[in-house]
Amino acid sequence: MSAAVIPRHPGPVSTFDQPVTGSSLYRFWGAHLVSGGVRFSVWAPNAREVSVISDGNGWTAGRDWLTSSDTGVWSGVIKGAIPGTRYKYAIRTQSGHLLEKADPVGFYSELRPQTASVVWSLRDFEWRDQEWMKKRAETDWLHSPVSIYEVHLGSWKRPGDGRTYLNYRELAHKLAEYAAEMGYTHIQLLPITEHPFDGSWGYQTTGYFAPTSRFGSPHDFQYFVDYMHQQGIGVLLDWVPGHFPTDGHGLAMFDGTCLYEHADPRLGYHPDWNTLIFNYGRRETSEFLVSSARFWCDVYHIDGIRVDAVASMLYLDYSRDSGQWIPNQHGGRENLEAIAFLRSLNTTLHAEFPGVLSIAEESTAWPGVSRPVYAGGLGFTMKWDMGWMNDTLRFMRRDPIYRRFHLNDLTFRSVYAFSENFVLPLSHDEVVHGKRSLLSQMAGDEWQKFANLRLMLSMQYATPGKKLQFMGTEIGQWSEWNHDVELDWVLRTFPRHEGVRRMLCDLNRVYVREPALHEGDHVSEGFGWIVGDDTTNCVTVFLRHTPDHRETVVVVCNLTPIPRGDYQIGVPEAGFYRELFNSDAEWYGGSGTGNQGGQYSKAVPSHGCQNSIRIIAPPLGVCIFKAITAPLAAESPTAQAEVGAATINPTASAAVSNDAPGTGSVKKTSKPKSS
Repeated sequence: MSAAVIPRHPGPVSTFDQPVTGSSLYRFWGAHLVSGGVRFSVWAPNAREVSVISDGNGWTAGRDWLTSSDTGVWSGVIKGAIPGTRYKYAIRTQSGHLLEKADPVGFYSELRPQTASVVWSLRDFEWRDQEWMKKRAETDWLHSPVSIYEVHLGSWKRPGDGRTYLNYRELAHKLAEYAAEMGYTHIQLLPITEHPFDGSWGYQTTGYFAPTSRFGSPHDFQYFVDYMHQQGIGVLLDWVPGHFPTDGHGLAMFDGTCLYEHADPRLGYHPDWNTLIFNYGRRETSEFLVSSARFWCDVYHIDGIRVDAVASMLYLDYSRDSGQWIPNQHGGRENLEAIAFLRSLNTTLHAEFPGVLSIAEESTAWPGVSRPVYAGGLGFTMKWDMGWMNDTLRFMRRDPIYRRFHLNDLTFRSVYAFSENFVLPLSHDEVVHGKRSLLSQMAGDEWQKFANLRLMLSMQYATPGKKLQFMGTEIGQWSEWNHDVELDWVLRTFPRHEGVRRMLCDLNRVYVREPALHEGDHVSEGFGWIVGDDTTNCVTVFLRHTPDHRETVVVVCNLTPIPRGDYQIGVPEAGFYRELFNSDAEWYGGSGTGNQGGQYSKAVPSHGCQNSIRIIAPPLGVCIFKAITAPLAAESPTAQAEVGAATINPTASAAVSNDAPGTGSVKKTSKPKSS
């Protein structure tokens, strides 16, 4: 609803202090504490009558009536209602049927399988994240490191004391400590908006304003976000405006009519998911959704949203055969109302919450998803690069003997890499529904599977774009993700599994520390090929720059299990090229094939450059080199001792140290191991 038509009340109608606007209707709709009771407001324009049923009236319809208005909002104050009161709306339809509905703008819900809403105050929490919020607003995230750890709270860790789940507060401490140790900048939560079925993972939402009660109260979730911020970790929320379930207590046929959804199933029914599609052309419905997104940023200090299934919103014929969809007013397949909604959503979030990210899961070639609305785009900050994910996984599943014929799977991305602001996702979608875990998808024997996983993750960090991995990837899970059990943490006791985790710790720190690896993630000036067509050796080499080219790193990827010795690479400047990172380090479970911490360039032209270096490209490995300004220091006795220490005692974390030349072993060659 717009600000002009939302009914006002002379008394204190909201627990919030800011004025009510269309995108903040949660400040009026729902249940709000007032003097002596609770004011209830619900939008049900086609209802004959509406009353509140609750703990306080024996769940009897007709005792606590709400009054209608010309805007379709029913409201009234119920004396004696207090925080913790369970309630629903009893809605009499025009045909005389009585529906019992949870509050669409309820702030808290009963623990499933119960479905009532719960009265709750959201203004009592004392936030302590002012420093984070100030820093967030001042950060240009497009040119800053963004490394995301995607988490399903119900199966990341479990308590082991008979309870099903950890509380938000317990999770805050455990997850913040772990994410900080790993070096991630953000966590992204699979939907924690209230949902009735555990197996939906939150993607069939019934409570667009309520954090699920599975893990505690709204205050507990506020504590979760606040604690994460105090530890320097951003919190992103997976948010689902594309569809909603048909559960009887939810939004479906809310007042006996298709209020939130389309009446025509060709517009309003999702055949893939057996869910209903929002009517984005109805002003109140689109503003309900915009208000939901705004609510999480406002009330819970969320740092951004990942919008699920954007492609299904953009196309009227999405997953439909001919005759099963209705063209738009111009005869096209584009959902013009959904486009307008997404633009309104992103305009609102970016205008009101500086530093908040909006990220689209959009799997088609729709142009301008992450371009500003004023330039004709949809206005998202970033977009998932599903093409990179599909091409990379297809390549990594191939036996290395055939990879030389498929280098285009890796190089093709250069054609479109900077058409959007991309996030490179290795998400939960890639380890479910029979796809197996990422480690299990890798080609080769056991040693090669681990090496290939390290290779793929290292290429992800070296490739332009922000980073995302789903939980369990970092410990090399063998089993496909199961939402009913926690991750296989026991795997950390095995060196190869723990080696993957150690490598990701170091990769995150190299990515954050080296401006060349993140400042140019979204601009063509941040990338350049050196070798992209070596089908003989199956090696690729490329440069990552800061946009102004003040800093550069050289990335070498050997896509076969055969070490490539004395491999010549043209480099942009003369000097000593320190090996910043080597995915084949023994500390990571590799063979230890390395470059003695780095190599001096020689004035030998190669690949269009006046200088070149000769290196060993480790088997199924990635090396990252950087020219340093004081090359002689790298060969000093102290520096060489530090290289040796890093090889013998890798806890020195040479991969992310400014003092040690590199992490690879000092061996010149090494026969690749087998399982």
